Amino acid sequence: MPQVSITRLRIRSARFFLPFFWHTYRSLRQARAADGCLAVQVNNFAGAFWTLTLWRDRAAMRGFMLSGAHRKAMPKLAKWCDEASLAHWDQETAALPPWPEASRRLGAEGRTSALDHPSPAHAAGKPLGTAG
Repeated sequence: MPQVSITRLRIRSARFFLPFFWHTYRSLRQARAADGCLAVQVNNFAGAFWTLTLWRDRAAMRGFMLSGAHRKAMPKLAKWCDEASLAHWDQETAALPPWPEASRRLGAEGRTSALDHPSPAHAAGKPLGTAG
């Protein structure tokens, strides 16, 4: 069954933009070439960086998440971001949901990541933001 993943990351300081975008570029290249990746979309809504990916199944998503450039980038987010949230879910169809639906699911079902310098809203445990 296809697995959808959505992430929302807000960089806490301009000094982290270049390394963040370098790691993002490498992770996106990795995702697009990964076995089991069906679709990748990225966007910037309200000052936050969003990714929306579709995977053949949960195993394919986890294989990507725990390897290569993505694995190297993940620990850095705790220092670079003041907001970070994610959600994953199974769906019947092999098509990405529209951004508003994915954003709604992030808000309803998502979780926040542990960060070194969370915003007040992030510290309150709110998966923030609205996409498109």
